[in-house]
Parts: sequence; structure tokens; C-alpha cells
Amino acid sequence: MILIAGPCAVENKEITFQVAEYLTNLTSKYKEIQFIFKSSYKKANRTKLDSFSTIDKYEALKILAEVKQKFNIPIITDVHETIECDEVANYVDYLQIPAFLCRQTDLLIAAGKTGKTVNIKKGQFLSPEAMKFAIEKVQSTGNKKVWLTERGTTFGYNNLVVDMTGIKIMKRNGVPVIMDATHSVQIPNQTEGVTGGNPEMIETLALSAIAAGADGLFIETHPNPSKALSDAGSQLQLNKIDEIIEKALKLKALIDTF
Repeated sequence: MILIAGPCAVENKEITFQVAEYLTNLTSKYKEIQFIFKSSYKKANRTKLDSFSTIDKYEALKILAEVKQKFNIPIITDVHETIECDEVANYVDYLQIPAFLCRQTDLLIAAGKTGKTVNIKKGQFLSPEAMKFAIEKVQSTGNKKVWLTERGTTFGYNNLVVDMTGIKIMKRNGVPVIMDATHSVQIPNQTEGVTGGNPEMIETLALSAIAAGADGLFIETHPNPSKALSDAGSQLQLNKIDEIIEKALKLKALIDTF
């Protein structure tokens, strides 16, 4: 089972290392987990102008590189523009395309040309069937290492829903499909300009996705989500991830026996 997990953004070295150490220790107990540490070195798609974006992009990338070296774990982070791809690829093992940018042809091609595995988040505005075109853009570079991640679909102005049939539909493309169980519980477009969330539903979505055939989970987690500088309303409390992972692995083992 693929597990992409970590704090939403690189806030500082202390929190990043704390979460990385916790998750490394947790996942090392399970040979069934392919763990990838996730944290965004920069958050470019914020609602408000004064929302947290980055501490400094080079400082954040350096912290991610230090996490990789210290804990011997692979790293994934977001890229937002074509000019970022080659530079960021020098620091991390995987590149991620944010959901809002999953139709940006030049970005997908630039990410593909790095040779890194590219995880494409499904846009909240797209059908699962339409994601085959995003895959084709990356693979047109000769890079066949593409993953897709479900993160909910816009339902009205202030809500997201997850259609679990989309997992099976996207798996028809022959690439791994992952469930983002934290962004999918968001409540976007709040009048105060800060996205809310319903984190008590993270486990429900995670286990439902595994039952539906997902190849892995994406979970943003933080020691104190209410104090997080990004996505405070939807990140999972760090010490609550253990139970979800244990349940998910047991469920996946059961599903795989059929």
C-alpha cells in the first residue's frame, strides 16, 4: 500500500522533522507499506493574499532534502510552474501536480521530462474519465511513471463529495490510484477566505477507498492541526494516523484475498 503522508506545508524544520520521524517509525513496522513523505515547499494556490505560502522556497527545499537524508525516505512535493520542475526535482524523488493545475499541459510535460514519478491530483472540476488525458500528457515525454490521486469533486460552492466508483474508473488507465483522504474532507470557499474541513471523516474516506480498490492513501497530518499554517481544518492529528493505517492494511489484505 502506498502511503503519502506529512504536514501540508514546510512550516519550519522542527515540525517537519517531528512528523517525518513519527511516520518513519510507524511505517517501518509494516513491510506492506511504501511510504513517501509529503510536504509542500511552497503553497501557491491560496485563497487570500496574506495566507501562508512559504518560509522561503530554498530553505524549505533544503529542509526536505535533510529529511530525505536523515530518515532515508523518499520525498514528494508540489510544483506549480514549468520553471520549477527541473530545480525541484534535484531535491525530491516524486513531483506532484496540484488538483487546480491538472490540465496545465506545459506543466505536466515539464514534470514528465524530469523522469521523476508524477502524481497528478484529480481536479475537483473533472470527471475520473477525463484524467486519462493528463496521463497522456506526462507519458508523451517517454516517462511512464504516473500516479493519479482522487481528492473529491466540487458539489455546489462550499462542499466536496467523493464518488468511489471514480477509483475503479481511473484504475482502468493502468496506473496506481491513491485516495487523498484529507483534502477530500475540506469545506472550501468560506466567506472568511480560509478553507474549513471535517477531519472526523478522514478515516471513513480512507477505508472506503481501500475497499473500492485504491492502491494507497494520501494523508496530511500535523502534531497540532489547529495551529497549522496551511489546511488547519482538514489535517489529521498526527497520533491518530496509527489506527487508520492499521485498519487500512487489514482491509487491503482482506480485499486482496478475493
